[in-house]
Amino acid sequence: MNQGKAIIFSAPSGSGKTTIVKYLAKQIPALEFSISACTRDRRGRKEINGKDYYFLSPAQFKEKIDNEEFIEWQEVYEGNFYGTLKSEIDKIWANGRHVIFDVDVKGGINLKKYFGARALAIFVKVPSLQELEKRLFDRKTDSMASISQRLFKAQFEMNFESQFDVTLINETLEETLQQAEKLVTKFLNSIV
Repeated sequence: MNQGKAIIFSAPSGSGKTTIVKYLAKQIPALEFSISACTRDRRGRKEINGKDYYFLSPAQFKEKIDNEEFIEWQEVYEGNFYGTLKSEIDKIWANGRHVIFDVDVKGGINLKKYFGARALAIFVKVPSLQELEKRLFDRKTDSMASISQRLFKAQFEMNFESQFDVTLINETLEETLQQAEKLVTKFLNSIV
C-alpha cells in the first residue's frame, strides 16, 4: 500500500463527520470513501451492508483480525468492534483514487500513524457538549442510554484533538463544508 493519499475525518459521535465526508466524496471526484467493518447492529433501514459499513459477526471480525486483514481495529463501544480493511484501501488506490475515512478518534490517530505524511487527519467538533447532546438527540437513532454513553466518550475523545493535523469546529454546516473542501483540495494538490 504505497499509492494514493488518505484523508481522515474523526470526531465524537454526532459532530457531523459523516455529513462532511459524504459531501466531500460527492464534490471531489478523486476521493473514494473507505467503508469500515463493524460488529454493531444496523441503525434501522438507513444503513446498507457494503455501502455504509461491512456488517460482520463478532466471529467473522475475529477471523479477520487473526488473518491480519485490518490496518487498524478496536473495540469502540463494549462489544462493538470497528476496523479498516487492508483490502478496502488496496481497492481504492488500485482505482487511482485517494481514500477518505470517517472513523472514531482512536481509529483516526492509528490511521494517521500508519499513513504518516500521506494522510491529512482532521478532527471535527461542535461548539459545546450541550450542542452535541442536542444533535445526538435530534438524529433519533440512539436510545437515551446510548446518547449518555456517547457524551461520556466524547468528553474523553476531546483530549486527543491535538494529535490531529487540523480541527474544524462544526458550528454552521455550510461554512464547515466549505472549509473542509478547501483543506482537502489543498492537501490533495500538495506534494508529499
